[in-house]
Amino acid sequence: MAKKVLMVLTSHDKLGDTGEKTGFWLEEFAAPYYVLKDAGVEVTLASPKGGQPPLDPKSDSEDAQTDATRRFKSDEEAQKRLTNTVKLSEVSADDFDAVFYPGGHGPLWDLHNDEKSIELIETFWESGKPVAAVCHAPTVLLNAKDKDGAPLVRNRKVTGFSNSEEEAVGLSDVVPHLVEDALKEKGGLYAKAGDFEPFVLEDGHLITGQNPASSEPAAKALLKQLGL
Repeated sequence: MAKKVLMVLTSHDKLGDTGEKTGFWLEEFAAPYYVLKDAGVEVTLASPKGGQPPLDPKSDSEDAQTDATRRFKSDEEAQKRLTNTVKLSEVSADDFDAVFYPGGHGPLWDLHNDEKSIELIETFWESGKPVAAVCHAPTVLLNAKDKDGAPLVRNRKVTGFSNSEEEAVGLSDVVPHLVEDALKEKGGLYAKAGDFEPFVLEDGHLITGQNPASSEPAAKALLKQLGL
């Protein structure tokens, strides 16, 4: 039986009050998507609103391209699947072996507080199934709790987009919260590498990656946890 992974993308496309667009970060979707697919994993794409999730235009710029994003651009099947994401409300954790959240700034606004997303994460967690999130997506963990009602990240090793990285991209005053600070406030044992360097932490079946460059290694860590 092929392993099944749910990949949850944002449906939010407004970058605060800047008038600019945001969404998911292309590399953080494409790199894990192909790591999983090439290992024979069945990947289901979902988002709060379903349909086409918004792409952060900055992640589509020439200097943000990687082998995985270039592969995606010539992969009609993957593009078609991305335009038809399932509505999050129609998804059950029972149907999957793990969940993976790509980042981009979008999740800071919608998935952070999405009740269905939080419920899914808690169910995956209680079932002992891997929960993975990279870059800004560890924000999805902030309101999830363990079976004792404590924040899921409390006393657990976590990483995510650092304050200095947010400063480097000039959005510290635009985002609703800083991922690093928010994880620490919930009791997470936050650690990081240098800005924009790959860095992944595992604590039990929780996997977090710091930034776009961490999305591929995070997906490989997930494969390992799935025994692949």
